[in-house]
Amino acid sequence: MSKRIEQVNRLIKEEVSKIILREFEFPPGVLVTLTRAITSANLKCCQIYISTLPENKKEQVLKILKQRIYETQQSLNKRLNMRPIPRIEFKEEIRTSEAGKIEEILERLKKREK
Repeated sequence: MSKRIEQVNRLIKEEVSKIILREFEFPPGVLVTLTRAITSANLKCCQIYISTLPENKKEQVLKILKQRIYETQQSLNKRLNMRPIPRIEFKEEIRTSEAGKIEEILERLKKREK
């Protein structure tokens, strides 16, 4: 991955995080984290991966984000001083939930050994 793409990923993740923090309301007790942003080499699109706690609210959070993606894109377009600005898309972070499942399994195995 080129250094420019890495910088764009970092910048988009940071700016979208700020937008979500200031402009979005999620159900009480839900924590939303942007885990990573992956921008295509041609800078046309960017996939932003999210993780939620508790995990059973993931679908609800994704629905809220997708309903307001146009507003989010508009805010991002105003904030970034670059062209082209990638079209954003929100996706569920699978790595985090997989890591959580692995941790659970390891904990169960540790308890069995005792």
